[in-house]
Amino acid sequence: MALTELQVKNARYNPDGQGNRLTDGDRMYLQLTASGGKLWRMNYRFGGKDKTLSLGQFPEIKLAEARRKRAAAREKLAAGIDPGEAKKAEKRTQRLNAENSFEAIAREWQAKYAPTWSEGHAKRILRRLEIDAFPWIGSKPIADVTPPIVLDVLRQVEKRGALETAHRLHANISQVCRYAVATGRAERDVTADLRGALPPVQPEHMAALTDPQDVAELLRAIDGYSGTFPVLCALRLAPLLFQRPGELRAAEWTEFDLDAATWEIPGERMKRSKQGKAAGGAHIVPLPDQAVAILRKLHALTGGDRFLFPSVRTKDRPMSDNTVNGALRRLGFDGDTMTGHGFRATARTIIAEVLGIPAEIIEAQLAHAVKDPLGRAYNRTKFLKERRTMMQKWADYLDQLKAGAQVVQMVAVG
Repeated sequence: MALTELQVKNARYNPDGQGNRLTDGDRMYLQLTASGGKLWRMNYRFGGKDKTLSLGQFPEIKLAEARRKRAAAREKLAAGIDPGEAKKAEKRTQRLNAENSFEAIAREWQAKYAPTWSEGHAKRILRRLEIDAFPWIGSKPIADVTPPIVLDVLRQVEKRGALETAHRLHANISQVCRYAVATGRAERDVTADLRGALPPVQPEHMAALTDPQDVAELLRAIDGYSGTFPVLCALRLAPLLFQRPGELRAAEWTEFDLDAATWEIPGERMKRSKQGKAAGGAHIVPLPDQAVAILRKLHALTGGDRFLFPSVRTKDRPMSDNTVNGALRRLGFDGDTMTGHGFRATARTIIAEVLGIPAEIIEAQLAHAVKDPLGRAYNRTKFLKERRTMMQKWADYLDQLKAGAQVVQMVAVG
């Protein structure tokens, strides 16, 4: 007699061994196990041999579903197909599809190249794929990923107003596809068909003051800052040294030689590739007299700590990356007017257009990579003498601005 759902639900294993196989007809039965399992099985004969096919386990597979699987197996037998071998082949296909899925190949690509990237860059790429690509195309075999499918993924990112992220995602998907081609799992990079499909990103520069009169007002406002002394020192050093905000806020006293008026930022703290961080050497920042004076006063307060600007919560970490921007907001300079990163643009513009310093010297001090006969390489001592002269000239000019001296108006440089 056929089983009922209630019989299946109430069936219990008998330690005596009797009644642990409940039949449902057409050689399908429910096998009860000592561990409490309820396993659907079907016996059949193929090629002159008796075989058993697993149909799943209750309650994941209910009685009705087990019967459908039995019927499907019977259809295969009628067509001369071994249902057990067909099931193994299906599992092999699923496994191969999983191994060749976009997500599997993308993770393999990311893991292969992550050692050559900075840790933050590697994490950002993987996170971008996890959020914006894997949920939609991660499970697809990469051979089934087509240009329209990729475009749909990119459009979803674009629609939420993240156009730059969409372009970055486009580039990452392209890199994954090219890796799949190189490893023999795809025939071509399908994203090549999407060139021009996304509108171009309009570059947004970090807000920065570049008019000398405005910079003069900013410098005077900084002198009136009423917050903590370390933050005041950071605000005063930012325009003098114009290094990246992360490089300044995480500066350590061991990096400074005040007698030699030099700050050497270790390569691993610079904005470089992982290889560049390891092999590029320290970035040398000549310190003008004004910066040395500020640092000597700060040393009296935080010189016994690791960081010049320790966090207010713990001395084991530097101040947060929002501290300088927050201080600028308190001084009345909003994010559309001035940012901590904007001091770099301020210096780059005015040093070139007012002080007349050659661009290559400024770029060297900004630690921007430039092409040389050996390719993109950082030369830590390039223009060092000229940079030291420039840094002092710049600091003196800022003092003149702050004091209200007549300033030279900017003119275009030929």
